[in-house]
Amino acid sequence: MLMRYHLGEKKVWSVVHVPSARAEDERQLHRELLALKKERTRHINRIKGLLSSQGVVIEVDTGFMEAIETVKLWDGRPLPVRLRMRLEREHERIELVRQHIDQLEKEREEVIRTSQAESMEQVRKLLQLKGIGVNSAWLYVMEFFAWRGFRNRREVGALAGLTPTPYQSGESSKESGISKAGNRPVRGMAIEIAWSWLRHQPDSALSCWYNQRFAKGSSRVRRIGIVALARKLLIELWKYLETGVVPEGAYLKSS
Repeated sequence: MLMRYHLGEKKVWSVVHVPSARAEDERQLHRELLALKKERTRHINRIKGLLSSQGVVIEVDTGFMEAIETVKLWDGRPLPVRLRMRLEREHERIELVRQHIDQLEKEREEVIRTSQAESMEQVRKLLQLKGIGVNSAWLYVMEFFAWRGFRNRREVGALAGLTPTPYQSGESSKESGISKAGNRPVRGMAIEIAWSWLRHQPDSALSCWYNQRFAKGSSRVRRIGIVALARKLLIELWKYLETGVVPEGAYLKSS
């Protein structure tokens, strides 16, 4: 098989493309950010759950510590001492996580502003499009476009896990949804950005295609359509980075 591959049979097997040490290291920043944001959400949900068990509902924001000073239970009693101490410690953990998030986001902004690396050029290029923010541009480049050599649009959709998986057996034929076998963070971001694209790029060809085919359908039909839009948009962004051609009908941000 090795001889056949080197003699020109490129389909005899699939080659695994491994990121370089630098490319792998560049992925640590956004992955740490994602982990910290999930951790922050867990702490907030834990605080809300503890308060809910006492029949109390308050916002977990910067004024949380002042708010629990005045919280009363249904019978007028203050919060139990042990519960209040636990809430204070949970809030301290949230503040620590927030500090780390702010630190990493500032570091990311500085790298985008000053770095001359090719990957940062790609990030800045994506940021020129309306509907694409820092989180999505950075994630797309570091996980997808910076080091992977895509040969065609099928590879882009497959690696994101956004390709359909039809089932056929005899006279039976049905769709089994998308494969979900690719990069999970990119797939989630692609669907999120697809919704954003409809809002910020309503006159683009992709938005018009979605509105004609799916917008008037049921909620299930719209969800199916947004997955299809996410795949098409991801392919268009890949073409945009490769060729510089802006997706049809899309607008760039005003400088």
